[in-house]
Amino acid sequence: MNNNKLKLFFAALALTAFGCSCNHKPDSSATDYTITPDAGTNYKAGDKIDIKVGYPAGSKVDSVVYLLDSAKIASSKDTAGISIKTDTIGLGIRMITAKVYEAGKSNEVTTNILLLAAKAPARYTYKVEKVFPHDTAAYTEGLQYTDGVLYESLGEKGHSSIRKVDLNTGKVLQETKLDTQYFGEGLSVVGDKVIQLTYREKVGFVYDKNTLKLLNNFTNNVGPEGWGMCYDGNKLYMDDSTNRLWFLDKNNYRPIGHVDVCDDKQQIDSINELEYINGKIYANVYQTDNILVINPKTGAVEQVIDMKEIYPVASRPKDRDWDNNVLNGIAWDAKGQRLFVTGKKWPHLYQVKFVPVP
Repeated sequence: MNNNKLKLFFAALALTAFGCSCNHKPDSSATDYTITPDAGTNYKAGDKIDIKVGYPAGSKVDSVVYLLDSAKIASSKDTAGISIKTDTIGLGIRMITAKVYEAGKSNEVTTNILLLAAKAPARYTYKVEKVFPHDTAAYTEGLQYTDGVLYESLGEKGHSSIRKVDLNTGKVLQETKLDTQYFGEGLSVVGDKVIQLTYREKVGFVYDKNTLKLLNNFTNNVGPEGWGMCYDGNKLYMDDSTNRLWFLDKNNYRPIGHVDVCDDKQQIDSINELEYINGKIYANVYQTDNILVINPKTGAVEQVIDMKEIYPVASRPKDRDWDNNVLNGIAWDAKGQRLFVTGKKWPHLYQVKFVPVP
C-alpha cells in the first residue's frame, strides 16, 4: 500500500469510527454493496470521477443519493452511476458516499479519493543578496518585517517570547517573554496588534504592536497544534502541523474555512512558518530545505524553492540539534521588495532572491 493510500485508509477509518457514534444504523445488507473508485485512488484537479455502486443480486433500488464529504452532489432513480467534475472541488482527501434507498430502508457505502494539483510545481533555487546577524539563541517560529523592524516569535518552553529586532544589527529592541508553560509559535501583525500562536497549549496571544504589551488572549482549538501564521489584509492563515491551511477571522480568530496543500503527487504535511507575498503564501516545510509557494485559493503548490546549503552544513557547530534547528522564518519587506529567510538558532538572516532552476 503506497503512502497516499495508507493515509487515505486511516482517514476513512477515522471518519467511519466517528460515524459509528451517531444514531443511524445501516441495514446489515449494506455489506453487500460496493462502490468505485477504490478507496485511496488519486485524481488531479480537472479530472472526471466516475462513481458506480455495485448492488446485491435481486436489488430493487428506489433511488440513490450521492454525497461529497457531507454535501449532496447528485441523486438518481437508477443504478447507472454518475460522473462528477473536479475543477471546483477542494484538493485533499474527499469522502464519497452513496446512500441507497430500497424497500423502505437506506444503506450507505463509502469510499475516498485524494485530489491533487493539476500541474507539477515549478522548480526554483536562490541567490543570497545580503547577510545579516541573527541571534543563535532564537528558536525562530514566526517572522515578519513591518515598519522597518523584524517581529520575531521564539519557541521552546522556558525560552519563548515575542520581540522586535533591528534588521541590520540583530539587536533586540523590545521583548515580551511568555510564561514558562507556553511554547511560542507563529505570529502575524494585524493593524496595531500582533497575534501569536502557541504550540499545544491551545492559546493565542494578542499584543500591542508598538509596545508588545500583552492585551488579551484567546482560545485556539483550530487543528491539532498551532504552527505558522500570516495575514493577507482580510483574513489570517494558520497551519496546524498537517497539510491544512486554516482561514481565521481577523477579529475573533475563529475558523472561517480552509484549503489542503497538495502538489501533483501527494499531500504536503508539516507546513510551518508562513508569509503572504503578492497573493501567494510562502511556507517552510518543517525539517526540509524547501520553501513552497502555495495558491491560497486552492492549496495547490505552484513553486518549490530548494534552499539547500544556504547555511552550509560544513560551517555548522557540531553540538547543535540540526534535526530541529532547521530552516524556518520568511519575512517580506513590501516597500523595499526584499525577502528574508533564516532558521532556528541560525547565526544569520539572509536576504535572498528566488530564481528558476536552469
